Amino acid sequence: MFDFVRRIYQGYLRSRKIGNDLPRLNTSFNPLHTIRRIRQRFSIPSLIQDSFLTIVILFSFYIMPLPIWGKLLFFSGLVSAILIPIFAQFFGYALPVLGWVFLFFTSRYIPLSMKEPITVSILPAVETIFYGDNLSQILASYTCTFLDIIAWIPYGLIHFAFPFIVAALIWIFAPPTTLRGFAWAFGFMNLVGVIIQDLLFPSAPPWYKVLHGLEKANYDMTGSSGGLGRIDVLLGFDLYSSNFKNSPLIFGAMPSLHSACSTMDCLWLCYLFPSWSPLWYFYVLWLWFSTMYLTHHYFIDLVVGSCLAVAFFGIVKVSGNLPINDKFCRWSYESIRYYDPEAADPLRNTLENDVPLETFSGEPIEEAIEDAAPSSLIRDSDQFVIDDEDTDGGDMFELPERSFDDEALLETRPESEARPVPLSASG
Repeated sequence: MFDFVRRIYQGYLRSRKIGNDLPRLNTSFNPLHTIRRIRQRFSIPSLIQDSFLTIVILFSFYIMPLPIWGKLLFFSGLVSAILIPIFAQFFGYALPVLGWVFLFFTSRYIPLSMKEPITVSILPAVETIFYGDNLSQILASYTCTFLDIIAWIPYGLIHFAFPFIVAALIWIFAPPTTLRGFAWAFGFMNLVGVIIQDLLFPSAPPWYKVLHGLEKANYDMTGSSGGLGRIDVLLGFDLYSSNFKNSPLIFGAMPSLHSACSTMDCLWLCYLFPSWSPLWYFYVLWLWFSTMYLTHHYFIDLVVGSCLAVAFFGIVKVSGNLPINDKFCRWSYESIRYYDPEAADPLRNTLENDVPLETFSGEPIEEAIEDAAPSSLIRDSDQFVIDDEDTDGGDMFELPERSFDDEALLETRPESEARPVPLSASG
């Protein structure tokens, strides 16, 4: 551990010695710098995104049960945090996260006229149709103290702290500006999830069926901690029962944001530390078991939540805003290189460089293959290329070593020239 910390510190000292400003934090208090940066990066996608977030945040402030002076004070502090550069590098890019938090905690104050009726029977019916039985009910049919503790650890402890840990690891070990992508994906994933849960498809979790059967639900009902109530009995004090009973969003089973958050954490940890991927996959499966065992989610909720996470992580990557992670820590980077999804598209490369069938009838097949697969099209280790020195006439294919110097795959650009798709966390 000491050697690990020493390597980080040495990287920091080297970065300062050579005058590398890329990983440095902005310490300015002049809001004009932020306004100038916003104007330089203006685009239609950023306008749509910022308008949506502004509507969500203003709506949350409007329904928030605070006196007008409290709302103005709160809103002024938020605007200052967004405009002052030393704070904006954290809060500005975290606006999607803040929008989600505001909407979640004000959910109970949303007018009922804006909400759909609560569905009680659809999720268990869909689960039975898709998987042949109610998996959550099967897992929760047998309980014991050992399984309670096993399920409690990821659901009641790790889940709440893990996003902060992942964000800290990204800030230290990923290229500068990567944390912005995490905050954008994590925030919008949860924000869309809460909108579905609260406004579009309110749904009762498995504990409701245990307590009330298929009885019609209403918004005056209180929540339940499900299997976490046994943890309160085990600990000897009320840690979960009261919180879940008075939760601002009771009927939000689908999509499961526990599943979505764990999958998002897993994807970014695989990006950071790919050699430890099996461990991150295990964490997702562990949390899936916990949510069903504790009667908080159906299996279909977990699947939809994970799909939501994959979709938003994919947007970050496909939009060309995912930096290449090929050095030890943030202070090791003197420039940032991004995945180029267009050049990396195998279908596009195949269509543009396809060889007509008649080509092979008029020239030796070795020459035709060489013309069809130039080395500049090497995209990754899953693409076959000819190695003229080792294949004795082109009869064999071999996988190339992964190279981050391939200009067809990667592009290097300064932060100021990032792609127009806006991402919103600190450098």
